[in-house]
Amino acid sequence: MKKAASKKTKPSDEAIGAESAQPRARILVLQGPNLNMLGVREPGVYGRTTLADIHQAMEDRARASGAQLESFQSNHEGELIDRIQAAYTEGVDFIIINPGGFGHTSVALRDALAAVAIPFVEVHISNVHAREPFRHQTYLSAIAVGVICGLGAEGYQYALDFALTKLLAR
Repeated sequence: MKKAASKKTKPSDEAIGAESAQPRARILVLQGPNLNMLGVREPGVYGRTTLADIHQAMEDRARASGAQLESFQSNHEGELIDRIQAAYTEGVDFIIINPGGFGHTSVALRDALAAVAIPFVEVHISNVHAREPFRHQTYLSAIAVGVICGLGAEGYQYALDFALTKLLAR
């Protein structure tokens, strides 16, 4: 099987709005382990929508609102932590994160999010509370602005709409 590499997409200049060179809001979407396999991995649980499809829909919605959106996926905990820390120095305004299995195991990921104090929403495609007992709790949910789970790929759009509402109203 082909090894999945970390994927990072940057918006084009058009994605930051035609009115100015500065985006009205900067949003980072972080995707944890195995999410690069969406569309293939357990479609009965996660659906057939690919990660690229999710990111494209989010980027289109953000661009239409004058916000900048960047997506990053990694199967490696340290890379996600490094990206969270970089988000702080880059002035990211909001994070949308699906930590995958790291949500149930990673104190380090929680600590990184707490350290940067960037507001975030935790997203899970499946309803983690209707699955195995070890999935019922996440280390991130107690410090998240909100948690969306069980709404499929649409959960990302709901998280983005929430972030845009909060950020563009300021």
